[in-house]
Amino acid sequence: MASYIFLVAIPLIVLGLLYYRTSLQVVTEQAQRNVYEIVKKNNAIMDMKLGMIEQNSMALFVDKDLFQIFNQLDPKNQADIFEADRQVSSVLRKYFSLNEDVYAYQLWTSYFNFGQRLPQGDPTQSDIYRKAQEAGGKIVWYPTYDFVDMFNQPYLQDGRLEFRHLFSATRLLDFSHLNDTTLEKMDADVERPVLTISFKSDALNALYEESFPDSSSYLVVDEHYRVVAGSNPDLVTTVYRQDWLEELQLENSGTLRINLNGEAVIVCFDRSAVTGWLSVVWIPESALVSSLVPVIQTSSLLIAVIMGIMAMVFAYFIADRITKPMKKLLSAMRSVGEGDFQTQITMRTNDEFGILLQRFNRMNEQIRYLVTENYEIKLKEQEAEIQALTMQINPHFLYNTLNVMNWMAIESRQDELSRMLACLSNMLHYTSRKHWGAVSLSEETEWMSNYFYIMAVRFEDRFTVRYEIDPRLYDYKVPRLLFQPFVENAILHGFDQTETGGLISIRGWIEGDLRYYEIADNGRGMSPETVNAIMYSESSSVGIKNTIDRIRLMYGEEYGITIRSMPGKGTSVLIKLPLHS
Repeated sequence: MASYIFLVAIPLIVLGLLYYRTSLQVVTEQAQRNVYEIVKKNNAIMDMKLGMIEQNSMALFVDKDLFQIFNQLDPKNQADIFEADRQVSSVLRKYFSLNEDVYAYQLWTSYFNFGQRLPQGDPTQSDIYRKAQEAGGKIVWYPTYDFVDMFNQPYLQDGRLEFRHLFSATRLLDFSHLNDTTLEKMDADVERPVLTISFKSDALNALYEESFPDSSSYLVVDEHYRVVAGSNPDLVTTVYRQDWLEELQLENSGTLRINLNGEAVIVCFDRSAVTGWLSVVWIPESALVSSLVPVIQTSSLLIAVIMGIMAMVFAYFIADRITKPMKKLLSAMRSVGEGDFQTQITMRTNDEFGILLQRFNRMNEQIRYLVTENYEIKLKEQEAEIQALTMQINPHFLYNTLNVMNWMAIESRQDELSRMLACLSNMLHYTSRKHWGAVSLSEETEWMSNYFYIMAVRFEDRFTVRYEIDPRLYDYKVPRLLFQPFVENAILHGFDQTETGGLISIRGWIEGDLRYYEIADNGRGMSPETVNAIMYSESSSVGIKNTIDRIRLMYGEEYGITIRSMPGKGTSVLIKLPLHS
């Protein structure tokens, strides 16, 4: 039944994916065109509204009333200023009050703020005023800013202000007036006011939120990536610079598909001809076909139920042919697990199950044979162990003989011969142990000391030995006779042409998770061919070859021995072992 359901599921999944992808492609292409047109129309509406503000601000340059007010105004006369404020407010109202998106219209000077009142302190100290002065009469569209921060009014920080986030159009006004055929300009010593038209950022939000579905997101950014408006209010007034947004800034208008935060989205963007701000809208592709998913799910589920019922009917008829042989096999396996290896299953068919039961019978016979064979091998191992214990009697005879010789040397006052016999006895005892497992480093160095003493007497102090071993290494075990083949090679071959001055240096240290041991000598050295023969030739030194094989068997192929040598430069043998084994 599971196999039938699996075969049903595959075509359903394939068809569903094809249906989904085709629908997604068609809907996405259509939605991309529609969204792009909406973005362009929204920008056109915004440009029309803001363009009227720009045109009206241009008209103020030649307004006769404003020209006369500011050209004749005495900044020190408070009565004249208040009267001028009333007249200026009336003029500004005539130009800007009909635009419902305008929140405030003002003329800023260093001595007074004309027009609507806002708690701005001294706005001439703000960045908005400075940008207008730098533009020298050109209109400046200043992106959305925090009112409290812009005008340095910290006492408003915790207040709920409807004008907390504003964007503004500013322009330095240099009034003039055409009197008959003569163009009159403001006196040079008269301060030129700065016109500031402020809008709430909600004006842009309303335009986009009413045009696009809830699943979409939008941003309006200036050329410096400062967010003027957006679906995420936390981003407004901040700098939002992303790689994909940088690509859009290089173009004025268009569409594209990108992967944003692991989700495929369509992006439509258009630049305002008035402000130069870039409007960006992106919609997840999955949201465009959300209405199709229930249809796909319902049809797929219906087909799955029908085919599932058919699968159960077919499964019912064939289950008996499958389960009976399997039950026999499970029963036989249970008997084998309890130790009855005589169990055999009677076969009645030659199909796949018959072959399986036949192989089980054959396997059971093989297991019975292996169990018998293993029992016989264990008996032979016990016999071999008894023989090994018997053979250990012979080394005891040698120990006793060496001890007798040692006492005779002591009685004859031959101390050096006595010490050599004691060293030889210790070495023989060390090498004739029953088990050849790992030993402590202190045991290995003690055996080496006995060996070096005998060899030093034999070669009449031809060499000296120096140890430099990290004390921490004494906590770890090493293979028995790890150093012996290499020090023997150094003494017998490295110093065979040396009368005196030979030096064998045995070093040990820890690096990370590795132990290193080095046996170095200043003997005559070896050629690269000789080193290669020692490491890889079958006819090489048996002791060295045996040591290499033992290290690899105990620790693995990545550990072993490296030999570096040059004729006349001595030889260095580096042994690498794991720190924990």
